[in-house]
Amino acid sequence: MARPKPWEVDDELWAVVEPLLPKVERRTRHPGRKRHPDRLVFQGILFVLHTGVAWEHLPQELGFGSGMTCWRRLAEWTEAGVWPRLHEVLLARLRGANALDFSRAAVDGPHPGVKGGPKTGRSPVDRGRAGSKHHLITDATGIPLAATLTGGNRNDVTQLIPLLQAVPPVRGKRGRPRRRPDTVLGDRGYDHDKYRRLVWELGVKPLIARRGTEHGSGLGTHRWVVERAFAHLHWFRRLRIRWEIRDDIHEAFLTLGCALICWRRLKSLR
Repeated sequence: MARPKPWEVDDELWAVVEPLLPKVERRTRHPGRKRHPDRLVFQGILFVLHTGVAWEHLPQELGFGSGMTCWRRLAEWTEAGVWPRLHEVLLARLRGANALDFSRAAVDGPHPGVKGGPKTGRSPVDRGRAGSKHHLITDATGIPLAATLTGGNRNDVTQLIPLLQAVPPVRGKRGRPRRRPDTVLGDRGYDHDKYRRLVWELGVKPLIARRGTEHGSGLGTHRWVVERAFAHLHWFRRLRIRWEIRDDIHEAFLTLGCALICWRRLKSLR
C-alpha cells in the first residue's frame, strides 16, 4: 500500500479541522460559481506548506483548486482565527493524553531567510541582510506551545515574555486550563536580569545560562528539544524562506506548522 502524502488529509484530521472553519452560505440570488470544497483547498494549502512551491505553480491536476483560490481561502481562514484555535485544540488533546509536560519549557529564536515585507529587519549577525526571526517555546518534550515572528534585528531576549504570554490556555483535563510552565530554559541570548524579574512575575522560574561562563552548565541536556522542534518546523519548506510579503500569512503557516507537529505527536501515541 502506497504511503500517503503529507498533504493528504485523512478523515480523522478533517474531523478536527472542519468544525473550526467559518461557514459560508451560498447566495440564492446570483450564486455564481460553486465554491471549491474546503477539504481540497486545505490540502492545497498543506501542499504549498510542505513543498514550498509558489502559489501560481500549484499543480492543477491535483484537484486542489488554483493557487489563488487556496491563497484567498488561507487569508480568509487566517482572518477568522482558525489556526490558533486548531493549535489550541490539539494541545488540549495532548494534555488529555498526558503527553504535555509543563514542568519546564524551552525557548529559542533562529534566523530564517526572507524575501521582504512587514516584521523584517537588518540582521546584526547576517551582514545586515533583511530578515525575520521565528521564536519558539516548547514543553519539556519538544511540543510547540507557541511561536512568534519578528524582524531579524530584534534581540531574542525581547521575545521571552511575549512567548510566555502567547501560550494559550491548554485544556484537556478537569480544572483550570494550564498556561504557564513551572520553569523556562534559555541560552545566553536570554541572559538579562530585567527579563529574569519579569519571568518571575509571571510565576515562572527562569533557568538561563550566564554570558561569559563556560559551556557545560547542563541546560543543553534539556534545551535540545526546542532545537529539534525547530528542525521539525523548518522541515516545512515554506517556512525555511519567508516568501510571503504579508506577515499574517507567514504567521498562519507558522502556527499551522506547529499544529501539524502536535497532530503527528498525537498519532504517534496510538
